[in-house]
Amino acid sequence: MLDDRTDATDDALLRGAGLRVTATRVAVLGALRSRPHATADDVFDAIRGALPGTSMQSVYNALGDFADAGLARRIEPAGHPGMFELRVGDNHHHVVCTGCGRVDDVDCVVGAAPCLHAPVGSGFLIETAEVTFWGICPECRASNEADEPRGSR
Repeated sequence: MLDDRTDATDDALLRGAGLRVTATRVAVLGALRSRPHATADDVFDAIRGALPGTSMQSVYNALGDFADAGLARRIEPAGHPGMFELRVGDNHHHVVCTGCGRVDDVDCVVGAAPCLHAPVGSGFLIETAEVTFWGICPECRASNEADEPRGSR
Protein backbone atom coordinates (compact mmCIF):
# COMPACT_ATOMS: atom_id res chain seq x y z
CA MET A 1 0.00 0.00 0.00
CA LEU A 2 1.14 3.56 -0.57
CA ASP A 3 2.49 5.59 2.33
CA ASP A 4 1.13 9.02 3.29
CA ARG A 5 4.01 10.85 1.62
CA THR A 6 3.37 9.07 -1.70
CA ASP A 7 -0.36 9.73 -1.36
CA ALA A 8 0.34 13.45 -0.87
CA THR A 9 2.71 13.48 -3.86
CA ASP A 10 0.17 11.69 -6.04
CA ASP A 11 -2.58 14.07 -4.93
CA ALA A 12 -0.43 17.07 -5.85
CA LEU A 13 0.56 15.51 -9.18
CA LEU A 14 -3.06 14.84 -10.12
CA ARG A 15 -4.28 18.25 -9.01
CA GLY A 16 -1.39 19.93 -10.81
CA ALA A 17 -2.52 18.24 -14.01
CA GLY A 18 -6.06 19.49 -13.47
CA LEU A 19 -7.40 16.06 -12.50
CA ARG A 20 -9.63 15.20 -9.58
CA VAL A 21 -8.01 12.89 -7.02
CA THR A 22 -9.75 9.51 -6.87
CA ALA A 23 -8.75 6.18 -5.36
CA THR A 24 -8.61 4.64 -8.83
CA ARG A 25 -6.33 7.35 -10.22
CA VAL A 26 -3.97 7.10 -7.25
CA ALA A 27 -3.89 3.30 -7.60
CA VAL A 28 -3.27 3.52 -11.35
CA LEU A 29 -0.34 5.89 -10.73
CA GLY A 30 1.12 3.39 -8.28
CA ALA A 31 0.70 0.53 -10.74
CA LEU A 32 2.45 2.50 -13.50
CA ARG A 33 5.31 3.35 -11.13
CA SER A 34 5.83 -0.30 -10.30
CA ARG A 35 5.53 -1.52 -13.89
CA PRO A 36 6.60 0.79 -16.68
CA HIS A 37 5.14 -0.10 -20.09
CA ALA A 38 2.02 -1.61 -18.55
CA THR A 39 -1.08 -2.47 -20.54
CA ALA A 40 -4.51 -1.53 -19.22
CA ASP A 41 -4.95 -5.22 -18.30
CA ASP A 42 -1.68 -5.16 -16.33
CA VAL A 43 -2.83 -2.08 -14.42
CA PHE A 44 -6.26 -3.57 -13.72
CA ASP A 45 -4.69 -6.80 -12.44
CA ALA A 46 -2.34 -4.78 -10.20
CA ILE A 47 -5.07 -2.73 -8.52
CA ARG A 48 -8.19 -4.89 -8.41
CA GLY A 49 -7.15 -6.61 -5.17
CA ALA A 50 -6.76 -3.28 -3.36
CA LEU A 51 -9.82 -1.73 -5.04
CA PRO A 52 -12.26 -4.59 -5.65
CA GLY A 53 -15.00 -2.20 -6.88
CA THR A 54 -12.81 -0.84 -9.68
CA SER A 55 -13.87 -1.65 -13.21
CA MET A 56 -11.74 -2.09 -16.31
CA GLN A 57 -13.52 0.97 -17.72
CA SER A 58 -12.33 3.06 -14.74
CA VAL A 59 -8.76 1.97 -15.48
CA TYR A 60 -9.14 2.90 -19.17
CA ASN A 61 -10.60 6.26 -18.17
CA ALA A 62 -7.75 7.00 -15.74
CA LEU A 63 -5.09 6.00 -18.29
CA GLY A 64 -6.74 8.13 -20.97
CA ASP A 65 -6.99 11.07 -18.58
CA PHE A 66 -3.30 10.69 -17.69
CA ALA A 67 -2.28 10.61 -21.35
CA ASP A 68 -4.46 13.65 -22.17
CA ALA A 69 -3.02 15.57 -19.21
CA GLY A 70 0.59 14.70 -20.10
CA LEU A 71 1.15 12.56 -16.98
CA ALA A 72 1.54 9.36 -18.99
CA ARG A 73 2.57 8.38 -22.47
CA ARG A 74 0.84 5.73 -24.55
CA ILE A 75 3.06 3.62 -26.77
CA GLU A 76 1.81 1.14 -29.33
CA PRO A 77 4.52 -1.16 -30.67
CA ALA A 78 3.31 -3.00 -33.77
CA GLY A 79 1.61 -6.26 -32.89
CA HIS A 80 1.38 -5.41 -29.17
CA PRO A 81 -1.43 -3.94 -27.10
CA GLY A 82 -1.17 -0.28 -26.14
CA MET A 83 1.08 0.35 -23.16
CA PHE A 84 1.42 3.25 -20.77
CA GLU A 85 4.40 4.74 -18.98
CA LEU A 86 5.01 7.66 -16.66
CA ARG A 87 8.27 8.71 -18.31
CA VAL A 88 7.16 11.72 -20.36
CA GLY A 89 8.68 14.80 -21.89
CA ASP A 90 12.16 13.54 -22.69
CA ASN A 91 11.69 12.12 -26.21
CA HIS A 92 13.08 8.69 -25.36
CA HIS A 93 12.49 5.64 -27.52
CA HIS A 94 11.82 1.93 -26.97
CA VAL A 95 13.34 -1.45 -27.70
CA VAL A 96 11.03 -4.47 -27.98
CA CYS A 97 12.15 -8.10 -27.69
CA THR A 98 10.82 -10.16 -30.58
CA GLY A 99 11.10 -13.25 -28.40
CA CYS A 100 9.21 -12.41 -25.20
CA GLY A 101 7.74 -8.96 -25.90
CA ARG A 102 9.71 -7.17 -23.18
CA VAL A 103 9.82 -3.38 -23.68
CA ASP A 104 12.62 -1.19 -22.35
CA ASP A 105 13.40 2.50 -22.66
CA VAL A 106 16.22 3.73 -24.91
CA ASP A 107 17.54 7.24 -24.42
CA CYS A 108 17.69 9.39 -27.53
CA VAL A 109 21.29 9.18 -28.73
CA VAL A 110 21.25 11.82 -31.47
CA GLY A 111 20.57 14.94 -29.44
CA ALA A 112 17.68 17.13 -28.36
CA ALA A 113 14.06 16.49 -29.32
CA PRO A 114 12.97 15.48 -31.85
CA CYS A 115 16.45 13.93 -32.40
CA LEU A 116 15.55 13.02 -35.98
CA HIS A 117 15.04 15.37 -38.88
CA ALA A 118 12.04 15.31 -41.20
CA PRO A 119 12.59 16.05 -44.85
CA VAL A 120 12.67 19.76 -45.63
CA GLY A 121 9.51 21.01 -47.26
CA SER A 122 7.00 18.83 -45.39
CA GLY A 123 5.40 21.90 -43.87
CA PHE A 124 5.27 20.22 -40.47
CA LEU A 125 6.84 21.60 -37.33
CA ILE A 126 8.24 18.37 -35.86
CA GLU A 127 8.01 18.19 -32.06
CA THR A 128 8.83 14.57 -31.26
CA ALA A 129 9.94 11.41 -32.99
CA GLU A 130 9.04 7.87 -32.00
CA VAL A 131 11.55 5.15 -32.72
CA THR A 132 11.08 1.50 -31.89
CA PHE A 133 14.05 -0.82 -32.01
CA TRP A 134 13.33 -4.56 -32.33
CA GLY A 135 15.69 -7.30 -31.19
CA ILE A 136 16.31 -10.13 -28.75
CA CYS A 137 16.66 -9.32 -25.04
CA PRO A 138 19.53 -10.78 -22.99
CA GLU A 139 17.28 -13.35 -21.29
CA CYS A 140 15.89 -14.69 -24.58
CA ARG A 141 19.40 -14.79 -26.08
CA ALA A 142 20.68 -16.76 -23.08
CA SER A 143 17.70 -19.12 -23.27
CA ASN A 144 18.20 -19.68 -27.01
CA GLU A 145 21.92 -20.36 -26.54
CA ALA A 146 21.18 -22.84 -23.75
CA ASP A 147 18.70 -24.69 -26.02
CA GLU A 148 21.18 -25.04 -28.90
CA PRO A 149 23.07 -28.32 -29.20
CA ARG A 150 26.73 -27.95 -28.21
CA GLY A 151 28.12 -28.70 -31.64
CA SER A 152 26.07 -26.03 -33.41
CA ARG A 153 27.81 -23.02 -31.85
